[in-house]
Amino acid sequence: MAEKLQLELITPYRKVLSEQVDMITAFGALGEFAVLPGHASFLTSLKIGELTYAKGSDVYHLALNWGYFEVVNDTVTILVETAERADEIDLERAREALGRAEEALKKLTREDKDFIVYESALQRALIRMQVAAKKARG
Repeated sequence: MAEKLQLELITPYRKVLSEQVDMITAFGALGEFAVLPGHASFLTSLKIGELTYAKGSDVYHLALNWGYFEVVNDTVTILVETAERADEIDLERAREALGRAEEALKKLTREDKDFIVYESALQRALIRMQVAAKKARG
Protein backbone atom coordinates (compact mmCIF):
# COMPACT_ATOMS: atom_id res chain seq x y z
CA MET A 1 0.00 0.00 0.00
CA ALA A 2 1.25 3.45 -0.91
CA GLU A 3 1.99 5.94 1.84
CA LYS A 4 0.74 8.98 -0.11
CA LEU A 5 -1.87 9.92 -2.68
CA GLN A 6 -0.96 11.77 -5.85
CA LEU A 7 -3.48 14.62 -6.15
CA GLU A 8 -4.10 16.17 -9.57
CA LEU A 9 -6.64 19.03 -9.58
CA ILE A 10 -7.46 20.50 -12.98
CA THR A 11 -9.87 23.15 -14.30
CA PRO A 12 -10.46 24.01 -17.97
CA TYR A 13 -8.07 26.93 -17.46
CA ARG A 14 -5.18 25.53 -15.45
CA LYS A 15 -3.69 22.75 -13.38
CA VAL A 16 -4.38 23.94 -9.84
CA LEU A 17 -2.53 21.21 -7.91
CA SER A 18 -0.14 18.34 -8.48
CA GLU A 19 1.01 17.18 -5.06
CA GLN A 20 1.64 14.18 -2.83
CA VAL A 21 -0.91 14.26 0.01
CA ASP A 22 -1.96 12.13 2.98
CA MET A 23 -5.75 12.50 2.83
CA ILE A 24 -8.50 14.16 0.78
CA THR A 25 -12.12 14.96 1.63
CA ALA A 26 -14.74 16.25 -0.81
CA PHE A 27 -18.50 16.50 -1.39
CA GLY A 28 -19.86 14.02 -3.91
CA ALA A 29 -23.34 13.43 -5.23
CA LEU A 30 -24.14 11.27 -2.18
CA GLY A 31 -22.44 13.41 0.46
CA GLU A 32 -19.02 13.98 1.99
CA PHE A 33 -16.34 11.32 1.58
CA ALA A 34 -12.67 10.85 2.41
CA VAL A 35 -9.85 9.09 0.57
CA LEU A 36 -6.68 7.70 2.12
CA PRO A 37 -3.78 5.87 0.47
CA GLY A 38 -4.81 2.37 -0.60
CA HIS A 39 -8.41 3.39 -1.33
CA ALA A 40 -10.37 1.29 -3.83
CA SER A 41 -10.76 2.73 -7.32
CA PHE A 42 -13.92 4.73 -7.94
CA LEU A 43 -15.40 7.62 -9.90
CA THR A 44 -18.02 10.09 -8.67
CA SER A 45 -19.41 13.47 -9.54
CA LEU A 46 -18.75 16.40 -7.23
CA LYS A 47 -21.23 18.98 -6.04
CA ILE A 48 -20.43 22.60 -5.32
CA GLY A 49 -18.47 22.24 -2.12
CA GLU A 50 -15.24 22.26 -0.23
CA LEU A 51 -12.19 20.13 -0.94
CA THR A 52 -9.81 19.57 1.95
CA TYR A 53 -6.47 17.83 1.76
CA ALA A 54 -3.77 17.15 4.32
CA LYS A 55 -0.01 17.08 3.94
CA GLY A 56 1.47 16.03 7.25
CA SER A 57 -0.04 18.30 9.90
CA ASP A 58 -0.96 21.01 7.35
CA VAL A 59 -4.55 21.15 6.10
CA TYR A 60 -5.56 23.05 2.95
CA HIS A 61 -9.03 24.14 1.79
CA LEU A 62 -10.42 24.91 -1.67
CA ALA A 63 -13.84 25.90 -2.98
CA LEU A 64 -14.89 23.72 -5.91
CA ASN A 65 -17.62 24.23 -8.48
CA TRP A 66 -18.99 20.95 -9.82
CA GLY A 67 -16.92 18.25 -11.50
CA TYR A 68 -15.58 14.70 -11.26
CA PHE A 69 -13.39 12.86 -8.77
CA GLU A 70 -11.53 9.68 -9.71
CA VAL A 71 -9.28 7.39 -7.65
CA VAL A 72 -7.07 4.85 -9.46
CA ASN A 73 -3.93 3.27 -7.96
CA ASP A 74 -3.43 5.99 -5.32
CA THR A 75 -3.79 8.76 -7.90
CA VAL A 76 -6.70 11.12 -7.38
CA THR A 77 -7.71 13.12 -10.44
CA ILE A 78 -10.21 15.92 -9.91
CA LEU A 79 -11.67 17.74 -12.91
CA VAL A 80 -13.79 20.75 -11.96
CA GLU A 81 -15.22 23.89 -13.52
CA THR A 82 -13.49 26.13 -10.97
CA ALA A 83 -11.24 25.68 -7.94
CA GLU A 84 -10.14 28.45 -5.59
CA ARG A 85 -7.71 28.17 -2.71
CA ALA A 86 -8.71 29.89 0.52
CA ASP A 87 -6.09 32.61 -0.01
CA GLU A 88 -7.36 33.32 -3.56
CA ILE A 89 -10.94 34.10 -2.49
CA ASP A 90 -12.07 37.71 -2.32
CA LEU A 91 -14.38 37.57 0.72
CA GLU A 92 -16.10 40.87 -0.07
CA ARG A 93 -16.86 39.75 -3.61
CA ALA A 94 -18.29 36.47 -2.24
CA ARG A 95 -20.51 38.42 0.17
CA GLU A 96 -21.77 40.59 -2.68
CA ALA A 97 -22.54 37.49 -4.78
CA LEU A 98 -24.42 36.00 -1.85
CA GLY A 99 -26.51 39.16 -1.50
CA ARG A 100 -27.34 39.24 -5.21
CA ALA A 101 -28.37 35.57 -5.19
CA GLU A 102 -30.52 35.98 -2.07
CA GLU A 103 -32.31 39.01 -3.55
CA ALA A 104 -32.97 37.21 -6.84
CA LEU A 105 -34.27 34.09 -5.08
CA LYS A 106 -36.75 36.18 -3.05
CA LYS A 107 -38.44 37.13 -6.33
CA LEU A 108 -38.51 33.63 -7.85
CA THR A 109 -40.37 30.39 -7.28
CA ARG A 110 -38.91 26.90 -7.81
CA GLU A 111 -40.77 26.76 -11.12
CA ASP A 112 -38.97 29.81 -12.55
CA LYS A 113 -36.32 28.88 -15.09
CA ASP A 114 -33.69 31.07 -13.36
CA PHE A 115 -34.27 29.60 -9.89
CA ILE A 116 -31.61 26.88 -10.23
CA VAL A 117 -29.10 29.41 -11.61
CA TYR A 118 -29.43 31.66 -8.55
CA GLU A 119 -29.61 28.70 -6.18
CA SER A 120 -26.26 27.49 -7.54
CA ALA A 121 -24.83 31.02 -7.26
CA LEU A 122 -25.96 31.09 -3.62
CA GLN A 123 -24.27 27.74 -2.94
CA ARG A 124 -21.03 28.88 -4.60
CA ALA A 125 -20.97 32.11 -2.58
CA LEU A 126 -21.59 30.26 0.69
CA ILE A 127 -18.81 27.73 -0.01
CA ARG A 128 -16.41 30.48 -1.01
CA MET A 129 -17.14 32.36 2.22
CA GLN A 130 -16.76 29.16 4.28
CA VAL A 131 -13.40 28.37 2.71
CA ALA A 132 -12.15 31.97 2.93
CA ALA A 133 -13.01 32.02 6.64
CA LYS A 134 -10.75 29.01 7.19
CA LYS A 135 -7.86 30.99 5.71
CA ALA A 136 -8.49 33.76 8.22
CA ARG A 137 -8.36 31.30 11.15
CA GLY A 138 -5.05 29.88 10.08
